[in-house]
Amino acid sequence: MNLGHGVVLLAAGVAAVPLFKRLGLGAVLGYLAAGLLIGPFGFGLIQNAEAILHVAELGVVLFLFIIGLEMRPAKLWNLRKEIFGLGVAQVLLCGLALTGVAMAFGVSAPVAFIGAMGFVLSSTAVIMQMLDEKNELNMPHGQRAVSILLLEDLAIVPLLAIVAVLAAALGMAQDGPPWWAAIGLAVAAIAGVLVAGKYLINPAFGLLAKHGGREVMLAAALLVVFGAAWTMQLGGLSMAMGAFLAGVLLSDSSFRHQLEADIEPFRSLLLGLFFLSVGMSLDLDVVRSDWRWVLGGVAAFMLVKGLGIYLVARVFKADHHEAMNRAALFAQGGEFAFVLYAGALAVGVFDPRSGAIFSAVVILSMVLTPLVTLAVTRWLNRKVEVSVDDMEGVERPNDLRERVLIIGFGRFAQVVSQPLLARDIDVSIIDNDVEMVQAASNFGFKVYYGDATRLDVLRASGAATAESILVCVDKPEAADRIVELVRSEFPLAKLFVRAFDRGHSIRLIQAGVEFQIRETFESALAFGDHVLKDLGVDAVTVAETIEDVRRRDEERLTLQLTGGLSAGRSLMRGNAVTPKPEPYVKPRRQGQLLNEEDGVADDAKAPTPVEP
Repeated sequence: MNLGHGVVLLAAGVAAVPLFKRLGLGAVLGYLAAGLLIGPFGFGLIQNAEAILHVAELGVVLFLFIIGLEMRPAKLWNLRKEIFGLGVAQVLLCGLALTGVAMAFGVSAPVAFIGAMGFVLSSTAVIMQMLDEKNELNMPHGQRAVSILLLEDLAIVPLLAIVAVLAAALGMAQDGPPWWAAIGLAVAAIAGVLVAGKYLINPAFGLLAKHGGREVMLAAALLVVFGAAWTMQLGGLSMAMGAFLAGVLLSDSSFRHQLEADIEPFRSLLLGLFFLSVGMSLDLDVVRSDWRWVLGGVAAFMLVKGLGIYLVARVFKADHHEAMNRAALFAQGGEFAFVLYAGALAVGVFDPRSGAIFSAVVILSMVLTPLVTLAVTRWLNRKVEVSVDDMEGVERPNDLRERVLIIGFGRFAQVVSQPLLARDIDVSIIDNDVEMVQAASNFGFKVYYGDATRLDVLRASGAATAESILVCVDKPEAADRIVELVRSEFPLAKLFVRAFDRGHSIRLIQAGVEFQIRETFESALAFGDHVLKDLGVDAVTVAETIEDVRRRDEERLTLQLTGGLSAGRSLMRGNAVTPKPEPYVKPRRQGQLLNEEDGVADDAKAPTPVEP
């Protein structure tokens, strides 16, 4: 590969991607089409597509590393049912169904099984990129998709072992390690990455942060990613899984946001190069000579696999909309199919023609996936999607520099903004709801469109120069993410955060925000104030009562910070009678017995309210 090839690749991507996105077809399909045109089976501008593919696979590796940075170990543990339940069910059902389809076409059982299982392993690169384009990776259905992909990455190990077993059974075995040795090597590779991540990586980054520059930190980050990927490859696992594990191990590190920002440009460029090389790899000679097998295989495999995915999704309680979207997204084969087919070809289970046909089926399915997904989405929504940038009255933030940044502009933030605007305080407002942005303009507000859980959006919104950042979003998970980013990247900004409930308040206090308030607390106290007055309680007593409730709540919250949500329960009044009543107001002196025989104290004669 020379400099001219680099110019051709960059020009193809720059020309094709904006055009395809403008047509609503997505960046992935643009890269694939551009690769097909410039490759050896198109205009022939580049002949060695396989060499480029090997380099471009590093884009998938970096992508999985960034995904791993978002997957903290506790979060990954919470997904265990999806990984080993949903993922296993989908792989087994689709694998058996596709094996039956291939055998119905007259393919022998061993070849049908390997061809089917290769197609079952969906494309991590295609699915991740499409979910990322739609900002769906951190949504529940996006997390389930990631779980399935992780299981499919793991499945490549036993599948390669099965190839070796089939070769031995058919008398085609070649010299190589036994299956148990391959599995042991894989386990050793995973253990090595985990140990290095726990005991070496964080201390090393701490040392480099003190004595190295930013370029050294970037080099160290790339070393960690590619080192973990290489270790996994030596163990017979996918490089993507090694990068993902490295990301998970660094997800609790204080350096993770800097790593994400540094690696993002490399990830985007190399991932685009990966899709270009996949497009270049489509052998049109095979498609022409065996077009019936190839086109029939693509149609049958995608249809049957999609049906199997839909059934598994519905069994696991997904609604029709999510099940259809998942079926369209996962209906293709993926890059790990090439690894499995190459292994089968090497030991003689596949002949060259079978390998070429199955590979062409997988590549065509990857090319068709963006189109299938787009068609299914439009069919489900029954309306044309409009780009945010093309919507009237919607503008993205760019180099904003006001004193106060308000994130989220729902009912809560609209009230919060009024005292600030009354004192002529300069504010910037962003929200990720297009309809809210447009509606706000009708009432005299300038609200920018942006997702504040992204570091680049925060920078463009002026978080680096804002004195105060007001986080007023509805979802506590989004608020936590924004707080984490601001505390890490913009430590000088003061954080004022709307809390969803008591547990969220505790998390925010522990995160070190300047001020937090539960969204319904003060309004509920004002509501209770008016009810008491209407019931005839005098204003002074009402004020004292409301202040007492506020004080008890603060004390209870203080106790809960160290003792958990169950702490301080005695400070909360209830209407259920308890066996141990306490006085509403604690006596200033100890009670004295009036009658030592019956043991009744003078301060116990009058009935008192009770509380738990």
